[in-house]
Amino acid sequence: MPNQVQQHIHCSVSNCHYWAQGNMCHANEILVTSDSLSDTLPDRIDAPAAAQIQQTPVSTCMDSCCKTFVPKGSGKTNADGVMNK
Repeated sequence: MPNQVQQHIHCSVSNCHYWAQGNMCHANEILVTSDSLSDTLPDRIDAPAAAQIQQTPVSTCMDSCCKTFVPKGSGKTNADGVMNK
């Protein structure tokens, strides 16, 4: 059996539905893309559709963003197909 890496996603956006104590992201999957592409995508496009999205190289981390953000208490937690661990 191959070694499986346990990943920890850190996020300081505390008003996100997936944010947890210690600045941890508890989304079961996330989509990180370029700011420019994210601006053109509707909110319903997220990690489950990642394979259908074009590649988006960036020059610096300032040009990228997490598309999985859902505001806490918004009631939109099932809109993108991503689940809280």
